[in-house]
Amino acid sequence: MAQITCKDLSFAYDGETVLSDINFSIDAGAYLCIVGENGSGKSTLMRGILGLKHPSKGEIIFDDLKPTEIGYLPQQTQIQRDFPASVSEVVLSGRLNSMRGRMFCNAEDKAAAAANMERLGIDDIADRCYLELSGGQQQRVLLARAMCATKKLLLLDEPVTGLDPVAANEMYNLIKLVNLCDNTSVIMISHDIHAAVRYATHILHLGHSQLFFGTTEQYRESDLARRFVGGPRA
Repeated sequence: MAQITCKDLSFAYDGETVLSDINFSIDAGAYLCIVGENGSGKSTLMRGILGLKHPSKGEIIFDDLKPTEIGYLPQQTQIQRDFPASVSEVVLSGRLNSMRGRMFCNAEDKAAAAANMERLGIDDIADRCYLELSGGQQQRVLLARAMCATKKLLLLDEPVTGLDPVAANEMYNLIKLVNLCDNTSVIMISHDIHAAVRYATHILHLGHSQLFFGTTEQYRESDLARRFVGGPRA
């Protein structure tokens, strides 16, 4: 059974449908990029998967996946960028859902945070203040926090927004490494269709409804890709 199945899914705000007729499923270990123009429904769908927005129609079915087993990296706000905490404290906050009412982190929580910081190359800045970091470093910290929440599914909302090309490429490579090495499923919203077809296994293209869903190879050959990407490319 698929890890996530969206069946006849629609969403509405104030009675007005903003996203409709969404049907797709992904297996464990997939890397799905959700693409589309601004306002096409990408963030609404992600909010639905997170349980923050109830569908007006249809259902989202999870197989062996609890809401507490989803790691989430949201788009950064100015408040998040200025958060006055150390790197290790931000990463460790990703363990809150697994603490099940415990008031304090235990050795397992701290070990998970330390391991993820090391994997993403930020263990040497663990004691630095988060707000003092560069944009690329901050995004690594937030990815490590999301990884602390789960090894099953990561939801990433525009994780390279505001990063320079070098930092963005490093971030994409780190995400792909986590996907391949841990068999962690990734659902990522991206405005960069070229990066999506380079890294993802599957593409979901939205335009207030489902314009395309399939493998990256199928997308490359589609008329939609020729229009938005300019033809098959690596």
